[in-house]
Amino acid sequence: MSEITEIGDFVREKIKILDKESPKSQAACAKLRRAIGKPPGSTPEIWEVTLEGAPDEWQSCDDEPSPAEWAVHTALTLYAMHRQGKDYSMQSDSISFASATALIIRDDDARLDAIRRRFNAMATAAELTELAYHARSIIQILKAGDIPMNYPRFAEDLFRFQKPRSKDGVRLRWGEEFYRILSFNQKKDDDKE
Repeated sequence: MSEITEIGDFVREKIKILDKESPKSQAACAKLRRAIGKPPGSTPEIWEVTLEGAPDEWQSCDDEPSPAEWAVHTALTLYAMHRQGKDYSMQSDSISFASATALIIRDDDARLDAIRRRFNAMATAAELTELAYHARSIIQILKAGDIPMNYPRFAEDLFRFQKPRSKDGVRLRWGEEFYRILSFNQKKDDDKE
């Protein structure tokens, strides 16, 4: 199994735990939300969620978090924020991050420029912490609109984004998915007229 697949599977399993309606899961989500924007490893209260059961090869040998640890930490902390106040999952295997972002605009074309600016700022980020900062504002809008997204795939994308050879491929796919949904919505609107 590839490291990328392991990351997606790991995040999927952790989300199943976070989605349980139990005091323990709710407490874990609250702790994850407090760790948003902090580096992996800096918040011991969330290690049970972000590190327990992780493959040994994810561990960094230079005392810095590995790309896998960054991807998992970022995806799970943002998921906890997305799910806050909801009694149902915000994980959907069928809606990618870029597609979910485009869906924000589906009923409100007036938001197009603002959402596109946020999306482009995120996609052109130089490094992961900058990307996560911009993604956070988009996910807050997804939360308000009750739009779920595929967090295991998002974690895989965050991992790939940290690799110089695959960063532009992630950006390209996000752009394709974003504009595919926008084009579909525009075609639907044109057909109604």
